[in-house]
Amino acid sequence: MKLIELSTIFSVSYGNKFDLNKMEKDVNGVAFVNRTGINNGIVGLVKEKEEIKPYPAGLLTIALGGSVLSTFLQVKPFYTGQNVAVAEPIEAMSINQLLYYATAIKANKFRYSTCGREANRTFRSLLIPALSEIPSWTDVVNPEMFTGADLAESNTEIKELSTVTWKSFTFEQLFLLKKGKRLTKANMTSGNFPFIGAIDSNNGVSNFVSHSLHLSNTITVNYNGAGVAEAYYQPEPFWASDDVNVLYPKFNLNPYIALFIATIIRQEKYRFSYGRKWHVQRMKSSKIYLPTTISGNPDYDYMEAYIKALPFSSQIL
Repeated sequence: MKLIELSTIFSVSYGNKFDLNKMEKDVNGVAFVNRTGINNGIVGLVKEKEEIKPYPAGLLTIALGGSVLSTFLQVKPFYTGQNVAVAEPIEAMSINQLLYYATAIKANKFRYSTCGREANRTFRSLLIPALSEIPSWTDVVNPEMFTGADLAESNTEIKELSTVTWKSFTFEQLFLLKKGKRLTKANMTSGNFPFIGAIDSNNGVSNFVSHSLHLSNTITVNYNGAGVAEAYYQPEPFWASDDVNVLYPKFNLNPYIALFIATIIRQEKYRFSYGRKWHVQRMKSSKIYLPTTISGNPDYDYMEAYIKALPFSSQIL
């Protein structure tokens, strides 16, 4: 594969170097891109400056510090903070080609893994594939999956994910726990309902059967097998095997909150093994740490907002 320096394909500038704290916030304003690796680099929306026009959509932003070499295609006008470069293609490129190069640039991140090492001086000479080397499959990928067809929902400012105000709750406080039911292959009849087994992939779905046993909008947690403590949100009615616990929420659950909580549950994996299973009775008294409101209750609004602010969150529903 022919590799060439980034600066031969892109015209690169150092961005606006604005300080977000000195910008006026505006929920209908211009995207502000900083050195973060999430939310397409966007950390807030600010009022447009009369004397300085935003960068136009269709350019790449590259973090030179912070989450070094996090690279994103900006689909709306934007400003940038300190240590964020802006790359404009010298030749016209399609959205798919720009997304390809964003990934190619980000793939060099390992070169700056040393703590504190920034890319300011060397990023222009990074070697990336020549235009002629872009694989043909990029032309058939749906770019809306990656450019955020619904960025309005994810352009909110992300609160820092600090666990200082988190507190513990028992699973029994938050959920009604039920055990799955054994269903052997000999007794299975093919159908349209997911069969959730104790596996660590495919959202737990290992087959499709003719009957459901549990309701949708619940969370399944493997308490046995290779996938112990794997947690999945179930959006449809399903059958769960006897190696799976089913968590029925005592609060208003939605896919965003479920994905946040499922991620926290998976962090408990190290506590369990074949010799120590996470059966229903043990799980009832187990503790889960979650962000809280001022009153000390789980902050479900925060959980939902955090997931919605992540890249590709518009693809969840």
